[in-house]
Amino acid sequence: MSVTVIGIDPGSERTGWGIVRETSGKLTLVECGIVRTTSSERVFSRRLALIYTSLTGILGRFAPEEAAIEDVFVSQNSKSALKLGQARGVAVAACAAHGIPVSDYEPTLVKKTIVGTGRAEKTQVAFMVGQLLGGLSEDLPLDTTDALGIAICHLSLRNNPLSSLGMKRRTSRAG
Repeated sequence: MSVTVIGIDPGSERTGWGIVRETSGKLTLVECGIVRTTSSERVFSRRLALIYTSLTGILGRFAPEEAAIEDVFVSQNSKSALKLGQARGVAVAACAAHGIPVSDYEPTLVKKTIVGTGRAEKTQVAFMVGQLLGGLSEDLPLDTTDALGIAICHLSLRNNPLSSLGMKRRTSRAG
């Protein structure tokens, strides 16, 4: 049996995405990338529209069965947190428009699942993602490796839900 998951690392300037397929316990990279918007775009709603339409195209092209997205990290800058939340909302809406169930993961849970510690650096996550996917031959942007890590975390926890006890994970069904 095989399942294909898209992981999404939302951002208002760079939204990382990565699609991973698991077949009989073996992980395979399907495709990954970044949706880039420009901060020079003065109308923020246009940036959100670009994220939505780009993700909708990706979802239509690769047809993942499930989605995993990182929860909003609350920073000291409330304006940045609000923009991040809006970008995350558009990503969730794109998945919902395709009828794809979305699971939310705290950044610490993703890091703990991938690296073994919730305080891992992005470079450590990137290294382990490369190892888990059979040694990626290229240097991928950290937004992309984070998204792949989110997808791998989801696949790991969907197979072993007890491993996430005490950590925050929510799943919502589309529709």
